[in-house]
Amino acid sequence: MVILVLLVVLALACFGLAGYGFGRLGQVGVRRADRQTRLKCAAALTGAAAAAVYGWGLLNLGLAVLVTEDSGADAFPVQPCRTADAPRAADVVGHRVEYLPPRYVCLRQGGGSYTTDDVPAFVGPGALGLAAAAGICVLLANAVPSASAPERKASAR
Repeated sequence: MVILVLLVVLALACFGLAGYGFGRLGQVGVRRADRQTRLKCAAALTGAAAAAVYGWGLLNLGLAVLVTEDSGADAFPVQPCRTADAPRAADVVGHRVEYLPPRYVCLRQGGGSYTTDDVPAFVGPGALGLAAAAGICVLLANAVPSASAPERKASAR
């Protein structure tokens, strides 16, 4: 249920950020936009991309959980934990779902664990890199003085 709620929130964030980024650029015009507007739009669009990449990982994680819950009589070891290395999957005693980064972890009897390939490996670093780029764009946009703001002159006393 948590994955479904997160997917809805991420979809809303993705479309909202993309709508702001493209809408603002379309309203002002790419050539007439000042540096601050371009940086704000870049931040919104990279934030939307980060939400999309993370959402892709959560979707794959949700499908792995769905396969696990629908295993029925074929539940040991759970389907996502089965690998080509049969001895490795033979001593699986449980599983864990992690959200940051999204991954499906199979717990082994001896205390070890391994991550399945259900969620692509690029999801965690990709979402983090895009979120960091969005944050940098926000910082740069706030550091650049606005072209429309009137310049303040020091009052002579």
